[in-house]
Amino acid sequence: MAVKEGKRISAAREGIEVTKLYPIQDAVKLIKERAKAKFDETIEISMNLGVDPRHADQMVRGVCNLPNGSGRTVRVAVFARGAKADEAKAAGADVVGAEELFETVNGGTIDFDRCIATPDMMPLVGRLGKVLGPRGLMPNPKVGTVTMDVKGAVEAAKGGAVEFRVEKAGIVHAGIGKASFDEGKLVENIKAFADAVSKAKPSGAKGTYIQRVAISSTMGPGVKVDPSSVIGG
Repeated sequence: MAVKEGKRISAAREGIEVTKLYPIQDAVKLIKERAKAKFDETIEISMNLGVDPRHADQMVRGVCNLPNGSGRTVRVAVFARGAKADEAKAAGADVVGAEELFETVNGGTIDFDRCIATPDMMPLVGRLGKVLGPRGLMPNPKVGTVTMDVKGAVEAAKGGAVEFRVEKAGIVHAGIGKASFDEGKLVENIKAFADAVSKAKPSGAKGTYIQRVAISSTMGPGVKVDPSSVIGG
């Protein structure tokens, strides 16, 4: 039996052509007009890529520093000792530690959204792979979260750096702002994110790399976007 769509969703879908590929400016306008929840909805992007991430040479992973921030309050944990721990605290990290932080996380308490570590801490942090890995929190040098530049990494995370990693179905998705952002800032963030994904194209990718793009708000319908309007220019 088909599930009956609620009146709110039905109303939100009005005026959106399901099969049309909208230029990014038009798509953002449609999404913002339909973000009617009582909270500031997150604007999300989904990109279908022409890759099979089961193959190592087709894995897509990276980080994007959104020019206008994400609108999220990000809690940052840093594994560091001594001067680097002090640097992390001064930069605004929410949780800083070494063995004691290991014990807390290993016990199942994860009160942060981003995890950063200095290289010397990785033998310890690596033992948390089964805890941090499934949550996408394991520090990785490829996305700048294993680094001696603790200050820069913390400030980037707090300022709107968004990590991305392709899922099994070849999809990358991320929150790129809030419904309260003006249209121009959302478009800038979306283009920056798409550019970062484009630059992360793996060596094994064949054919069309960015195949489909769509944006939506937390409680709203999705709108299909013309990929050419977000890549380049």
